[in-house]
Amino acid sequence: MATADFRFQNFQTFRNHGPAAFPAWRDRSQDGRAELLLKFADALQANQAEFAALLGAETGKPPQAVGIDLYLLDETILDTDERSITLRHAPLGVGVGIIPWNFPILLAAIKLSSALLTGNTFIWKPSPHSPNTALKVRELAARVFPPGVVNVLSGTEDLGPWLTAHPGIAKVSFTGSVATGKKVMQACGATLKRVTLELGGNDAAIVCEDVDIADVVPKIATMAFILTGQVCFAIKRVYVHEKIYDAFLAALAAFVQTLKTGGAGDAEAVLGPIQNSMQYGKLRELYAQVQRDGWKTATPPLNILSADINGSGVFLEPAVVDIPPENSRLVQEEQFGPILPVLKWTDEDDAGTVWTNTHFEVGPPVGFGGHKHSGLGVESGLDGLNGWCSPQAVWIKK
Repeated sequence: MATADFRFQNFQTFRNHGPAAFPAWRDRSQDGRAELLLKFADALQANQAEFAALLGAETGKPPQAVGIDLYLLDETILDTDERSITLRHAPLGVGVGIIPWNFPILLAAIKLSSALLTGNTFIWKPSPHSPNTALKVRELAARVFPPGVVNVLSGTEDLGPWLTAHPGIAKVSFTGSVATGKKVMQACGATLKRVTLELGGNDAAIVCEDVDIADVVPKIATMAFILTGQVCFAIKRVYVHEKIYDAFLAALAAFVQTLKTGGAGDAEAVLGPIQNSMQYGKLRELYAQVQRDGWKTATPPLNILSADINGSGVFLEPAVVDIPPENSRLVQEEQFGPILPVLKWTDEDDAGTVWTNTHFEVGPPVGFGGHKHSGLGVESGLDGLNGWCSPQAVWIKK
């Protein structure tokens, strides 16, 4: 499938649209912006079949249905006989959403709707691994919004740093890895841009001794292996009470082995391909370490060789690893793939601290609000909308 590559020498074309569109879009009423966003949501809904094909080709997974309808109201914070003080929320200008390949439509809808509803214009910088979905969204947006309000700039890895450093960008909303998020924040600091970072995590599930194993195992396995584990909020580690450890591990391994692997065209498949060669290489290293160091697996012996299923991509068998070392990469780092370490805990004090090892601080990601190494700022909701605004206190004497 062909991809689009933005050329920096053509940036003047964008400058004639994106920044120029901002004043008129900013001045459009809240209801007017919301009306177009709802119309845009209808266009996305009407094109589900095409998005299913695009997402299948680019990510190996079914399409994600998205919709968001949020309003931001001015808040009167003080009203007396002498004066009133109103807190207004002014748009920032041109914002950029840097969006990964795994949930392109969902994440774009969150960022785009918040940016546009608050009066900003928006640039979507998609992953180089999933540009065509973004271009289809841009095609639909062009039918709804004035020119320059919604833009898509697709290119190679050097486009993101260029955008984050550009003085004409007022806000960057980034979803991706912790390491890249730090680079984004550093680049934005040079021009004091507003930044929202929704980063990775090393999410832990703690299983207590009184659980119904048959009920809990499918839930944990689903959250661990969703999208073949290539999700920031997927469960990456499981800590099980020692009294039920063996029974839980056996049930988990048995359930995981029922998950079918296949390509985007396989309606029965639960596990899809590893989306890109870089991530596949990282996962191969983890699988190889399990074999090399002789760690036990509860699932069948690991297959670290790629398998191409009718041209659908490269795959790795799901793996459940039985008590790997706490200081290993498998436990310490976000795997972003179908390999899950399971460990043991003894008492409640242990359960409250044993999983606190990633980045050596407490801070699992909750929802779309970042905390410490899991990010900065909030996506969605009223707080998410406020992140696209500059608060202004207006004092009026009566």
